[in-house]
Amino acid sequence: MANNNNNRSATKVVIPCRISFANIWEPKSINGSEEKYSVSCIIPKSDKATLAKIHKAIEAAKEDGKSRKWGGKIPANLKMPLRDGDVERADDEAYADAMYVNANSKDAPQIVDRRVQPILDAMECGSGDYCNVSVNFYAFNANGNRGVAAGLGNIQLIKHGERLAGKASAASDFEEIEGEEEDGALTGEDDLPDYLK
Repeated sequence: MANNNNNRSATKVVIPCRISFANIWEPKSINGSEEKYSVSCIIPKSDKATLAKIHKAIEAAKEDGKSRKWGGKIPANLKMPLRDGDVERADDEAYADAMYVNANSKDAPQIVDRRVQPILDAMECGSGDYCNVSVNFYAFNANGNRGVAAGLGNIQLIKHGERLAGKASAASDFEEIEGEEEDGALTGEDDLPDYLK
């Protein structure tokens, strides 16, 4: 039993990354599949330490899968969770010079701030933000597909980043208005064409 716990921790990594495609507040069905919470973790290729930890966790998941899922040997051509952004998302600049992992779960992740306090407002954490994401890598063998997948654990917001696709924040849409409220002060009537005056 102890070995199983060791193996589980060997397959778990906390990934410092920028998140994208963040379906972390509501589960979503992708291509008609079961609804899940999911996120894409973008890791700069320069972050060799994190990429090495992910590689090590994937190898541990493959070893675990050898006996539990694949009948004693590691199959060739496994589907792998660590992808090259320059190759697979060449048209998306957020993925330039980066690797990425798509993680998902049926269970909602806990989303916390730097002090590990719960974040309850969906606008406070989303695509484009920089986070720590806990991921557990595991072997699968389903419908003829074999490989290693990434299970989404929890998310810690580290800092806000420029939003990637999706809804803009109010702070990016508006500027602060100085002074008191006045009727007609913001109409800009001088700038109107005659037909709107």
